[in-house]
Amino acid sequence: MAMASMHISLPTLTPPNLRRVNRYCLQSQKRSSVIAMASSYKEIATSGVKVTDGEGNLPKVVLTGSNGSEADVYLFGGCITSWKVPNGKDLLFVRPDAVFNGQKPISGGVPHCFPQFGPGLMQQHGFARNLDWSIVDSENVQGDPVLTLELKDGPYSRAMWDFSFQALYKITLQTKSLSTELFIKNTDSNPFSFSTALHTYFSASAQAASVKGLKGRKTLNKDPDPKNPLEGKEERDAVTFPGFVDCVYLDAPRELHLDNGLGDIISIKNTNWSDAVLWNPYLTMEACYKDFVCVENAQIGNVQLEPGNTWTATQQLSIN
Repeated sequence: MAMASMHISLPTLTPPNLRRVNRYCLQSQKRSSVIAMASSYKEIATSGVKVTDGEGNLPKVVLTGSNGSEADVYLFGGCITSWKVPNGKDLLFVRPDAVFNGQKPISGGVPHCFPQFGPGLMQQHGFARNLDWSIVDSENVQGDPVLTLELKDGPYSRAMWDFSFQALYKITLQTKSLSTELFIKNTDSNPFSFSTALHTYFSASAQAASVKGLKGRKTLNKDPDPKNPLEGKEERDAVTFPGFVDCVYLDAPRELHLDNGLGDIISIKNTNWSDAVLWNPYLTMEACYKDFVCVENAQIGNVQLEPGNTWTATQQLSIN
């Protein structure tokens, strides 16, 4: 598999052939019938993989491990909204203001940011979290369900980013871990560039939570001015969330440890996600900020991808 060359160009993505569009323009073109979609997948016979109607009648895939672990994956946005370990505890968080209407991204779980992380020339965090993904494969490996989703370009995406691409997202649920592998392939005749992230929301007691593994890393702190992040260096062994937090960690390590303040230590391992982002909205989201923190694997700088080449990155969330 050919790997893309990468260079850092901070803080925003500036690929060619972008133009501003309203977030909901072409909505009628991109939206298929979610009821028909759910029906078309309900005959999947893979053990531990079941398609059902989720909130708002959006198609949802329920993954069930042989030892009692469980995960929910919405086809809208390719969004994992729940990860329960065998004791029934859900380690992910969905915000109370999340909507499940197929018009707005699902706020919570593990949303995709692609082909743009953060603000820029297109809608916030790109379009991948605002489109229907398709099931292309499912299997069961020794009791562990595996689901592969696909997203391709269409009128909605091309109105913002005029390239042909294929994204594959492989999700594996094991007894005490949830792993993902993201593939981005350039199926266009021209090179393109993108940035991306997994905007993971973890259930937490925000004031008691901490993240270890970031000491010594270069930081881009977006508090107080997101448009002019302050460069710095992390000096703390354990990064906490005492108030508003929105900070990028460049060249992050391959493994972080989140103490969620609720009795769990979550290992966050990755390959080829170059950076990490910590976020908690504090009083700007007063209804729920105390109940979650975001620890995100990200590719902040532009990935330059030539025609026919593929970029891939993995994430593994696990507890002891």
